[in-house]
Amino acid sequence: MGVLIALGVLVVLVLVVMIRSLVRVQQAQSYVIERLGKFHSVLNPGLNFVVPFFDSVRSKIDLRERVVSFPPQPVITEDNLTVNIDTVIFFQVTSPRDATYEISDYIQAVEQLTVTTLRNVVGGMNLEETLTSRDKINAQLRGVLDEATGKWGIRVNRVELRSIDPPPSIQDSMEKQMRADRDKRAAILTAEGMRQSAVLSAEGQKQSAILTAQGDKESRILRAQAEREARILKAQGEAQAITTVFNAIHAGKPDQGLLAYQYLQMLPSIAQGDANKLWIVPSEIGDALKGLGSAVGQVAGIPQKAEGSWQAPELGDGHVPELVGTSDAAPDAAVAEADNAVAEAIAAAQNAAVSTRSQAAPEVTPEPPVPPSNEPPLER
Repeated sequence: MGVLIALGVLVVLVLVVMIRSLVRVQQAQSYVIERLGKFHSVLNPGLNFVVPFFDSVRSKIDLRERVVSFPPQPVITEDNLTVNIDTVIFFQVTSPRDATYEISDYIQAVEQLTVTTLRNVVGGMNLEETLTSRDKINAQLRGVLDEATGKWGIRVNRVELRSIDPPPSIQDSMEKQMRADRDKRAAILTAEGMRQSAVLSAEGQKQSAILTAQGDKESRILRAQAEREARILKAQGEAQAITTVFNAIHAGKPDQGLLAYQYLQMLPSIAQGDANKLWIVPSEIGDALKGLGSAVGQVAGIPQKAEGSWQAPELGDGHVPELVGTSDAAPDAAVAEADNAVAEAIAAAQNAAVSTRSQAAPEVTPEPPVPPSNEPPLER
């Protein structure tokens, strides 16, 4: 019975020894092992064997990158303003043995080192540089911390300033300044917009005035050209008509009967003057016409009766025909001769009418004048 108990105790002891000799280390962790109070080894992740009752685990080190946020720290800038800066440190343990034996609490050491370095860096800057130089502060902090924590088995990967809080009075002043700057920029932009609008409007009006003047100029030029062409065409038409009539008269060979007929056609035109209110037709009109025919027949250059057949002048295709019966050397002489003949015929007709009326009147007693009221007037 005693042997069984001894065997049982021995089996239990063996089991305890075996359990104590096996150590399982998690991934991304390291165990610092001491043997009899002295550093022996560092256990890596996995199943490790140790000597029971001789080896013990001093510390368990997390090898992952850690993020530590420190509370806001008051920092005085170069212009004697106190600001609260909140920092975040990203670090990683690279040597478990140094992190265990070189420093007692590396997290606290990193915090204090960060505060002192931050005060040293920010103390050489004013408030404006502190607010706008985050990257510069981060780089300086990371360089100092990485150099100081290297012997502790710690690597500082990144340092970030999470917030920089100036005093409330400074914040109010900054807000007022920012508001004033924004109002100033808004006023400047508004003025520039109004100026550009005025410039564009003036340029538009200028272009419109120039185009209007050019259009008016071209319109006047076109109207002047059209009027000139119209006058030229009208003058050409009148010249062609006069030339055609003149050629037709010379081609028709007028006699004294034609001249007397033309005189009769001119009588209503004489009576249509503005100064002629009343025109009396004499009773001897027949004798006057006979005298007119005889007087006209005596005009040199006009025959008593037209000879031959009359032929109408041939009209061209719109071109002005040349004068018939005249040469280019003396067209004015022919026109003057015709005008003189017509003037002599009219004078002869008037003399014949006067002489005829004087012969028909009694020689002893003159005929009493006929009152105008008894004469049949010829009104216009």
